[in-house]
Amino acid sequence: MQYNSDCKFFKGTVPCRYHKEFAVKCSDCKFYEAINKKILIIKLGAAGDVIRTTPIIHKINKEYPNSKIWWLTYFPLVLPTGSIDVIMPFDLASILILEETKFDIVFNLDKDYEACALMNRIKSFEKHGFNLENGLPAPINDSAQDKFNTGLFDDVNKANRKSYLEEIFEICDWKFVGEEYILDYDKSLEFKINNQGKKIVGLNTGCGDRWVSRLWSEENWSNLAKELLQKGFYPILLGGKQEDERNKSISKSSGAEYIGFFSLNEFIALCSKCDLIVSGVTMGMHLAIGLKKQLVLINNIFNKHEFELYGRGEIVEPDKECKCFFSPKCQNPDYFCLDFLPMEKVLTAVLRNLE
Repeated sequence: MQYNSDCKFFKGTVPCRYHKEFAVKCSDCKFYEAINKKILIIKLGAAGDVIRTTPIIHKINKEYPNSKIWWLTYFPLVLPTGSIDVIMPFDLASILILEETKFDIVFNLDKDYEACALMNRIKSFEKHGFNLENGLPAPINDSAQDKFNTGLFDDVNKANRKSYLEEIFEICDWKFVGEEYILDYDKSLEFKINNQGKKIVGLNTGCGDRWVSRLWSEENWSNLAKELLQKGFYPILLGGKQEDERNKSISKSSGAEYIGFFSLNEFIALCSKCDLIVSGVTMGMHLAIGLKKQLVLINNIFNKHEFELYGRGEIVEPDKECKCFFSPKCQNPDYFCLDFLPMEKVLTAVLRNLE
């Protein structure tokens, strides 16, 4: 019995989709596509970083048509299934399979110890990014050196003028030219919001439990929501389980709508209803970018140049310098810099971008 194991749709364990749909076999299949390149992307986390790495798929498809793309990650649910052939969770089963597969190109875009160690063990004709040397992460080649350096020294990071996407593309020996995020979600999910024709402004109020140095006060969020309501807009509070009590409190004090927290797919569907989203550097920020929404990004502890907004929105920062650069918790005993980001400054940015 003839079978074409080099076909993009061949699975080896079960019939391919075209055999199931049309009963064709490999000997007479018009859907046969020979794999040109077998490419692995290692980008484990965080979830938002995985989403903002998806633009390289556009470039891979352009440079290597008919390639088969594999992606290894901690967050398989955030990846676009229609654009990636094999999505693998980081577990023992995946590692065993990857170690016994020969790739043409591997891109390891993470400096995590486990990602770098695995990079050493994978067989590939060509490798980009980071591996493990003497038990420590290291750049494989010169293309990864700049990105490696910005992760080691705060002054180098602050002086950097490249966006994250420019850095990632550079690691792969490419040039970023505005390739967009690829974000899939179940478009049958529908939220009915009684906004009466008013523009919807999503207020993504949290930042998770770890990076509390990015947390703008409840009072500021509440006052922003009140102003938006007064000016004829429809603010809706966004967040996950960690922001539930916070959002309930802000809703009670401001009158802004809060309908709860949801699964990732439902949360994306809810964000898709918004005309503009206000967010800190969180998953909500990446979803807004992926959904091509206007975005007002509140930033205080990161280099603002790393963020690519694609011309849809702007970044607002405190009037007083943040002295907790890239720190999960504020270590400055003198002041908390986000206390010096007035609500009026964010409101002005929102109004400007809603126009």
